[in-house]
Amino acid sequence: MIDQLIQFAESWVPREIWVGMITLSLIAFVGTLIAIPAMLIRLPPDYFDNHGHRKWFANHHPIIRAIGLMLKNGLGLIFLVAGIAMLVLPGQGILTMVLGILFLDFPGKHRVEQKLIRQPQILNAINAMREKAGKLPFVFHENTPT
Repeated sequence: MIDQLIQFAESWVPREIWVGMITLSLIAFVGTLIAIPAMLIRLPPDYFDNHGHRKWFANHHPIIRAIGLMLKNGLGLIFLVAGIAMLVLPGQGILTMVLGILFLDFPGKHRVEQKLIRQPQILNAINAMREKAGKLPFVFHENTPT
């Protein structure tokens, strides 16, 4: 039965490509297990209250700023798509999507971040990671919109 399934799969895609896709998938899975907590731990505790008014690469030449923003948004899009895929594949889907949204720039981003991060399951998971790393949990001021 399994041999027939393997033969069927290899009739559509060569074995080398399957091996490459599986290897890439495993590397991405392990990478997200390491990268996502590392990035979320490095954020300051008041990140979600104070980051809305900062301009990324504000003190650089406009061309450098544009290239940096394109790379940052590209990385955000990759994390967002990977997070969506991880909803059905192994991985930290929700946390990966949150990280992708943190990298992206779009109108209403701050409101979307606030709604996501204030979900009890997401906030508890992130703050548990931060606590294990000896970092303070994320804090929100009472007048911060949700």
